[in-house]
Amino acid sequence: MSPDDFDALYRGWQADIRKITDTLDDWALVGIKRRGAVLARRLLEDLGGSGGAGGGGPAYGELDISLYRDDYHLQTGAPEVLGTEISFPVEEKSIVLVDDVLYTGRTIRAALDLVLDFGRPRRIWLAVLIDRGNREFPIEANFTGQIFETARDDRVQVRLREMDDDYDGVDLTSFVESGA
Repeated sequence: MSPDDFDALYRGWQADIRKITDTLDDWALVGIKRRGAVLARRLLEDLGGSGGAGGGGPAYGELDISLYRDDYHLQTGAPEVLGTEISFPVEEKSIVLVDDVLYTGRTIRAALDLVLDFGRPRRIWLAVLIDRGNREFPIEANFTGQIFETARDDRVQVRLREMDDDYDGVDLTSFVESGA
């Protein structure tokens, strides 16, 4: 996906999110580290928020779900712990949870568990830029930029300038088994 295609995809995704969030008084953007948090910060800026209580806009937070994954024990090596920052009360708040790619649903399940450790929000919406299918949990996004039909072995990477990528875009790498 070229940078121009990515920009159009992002703008459409942001507009869909704005339709809901413009009607809310008490809401928060919460990004899942790493790339989900970068997208959430972008959304915060583009939706005109300051990210602080009383600052005229949504509250803002970031989640590190690495120790909440149910497949933590299967990972080789120790996970990189990046820290969770939720500096606002989640009680009765509407939360837009942001991630870059929705795949099996395990990351989102872990993020939901982590958010609930902070309290009981009024509602949680899920916003993902890319849905690549192949779910293992019954999780569906409320806001999706684009759906890619992928095989389980394919790799989808969202590239973001803020992550020191050369451009904003989406790369899909298909791995086809050879019949030889």
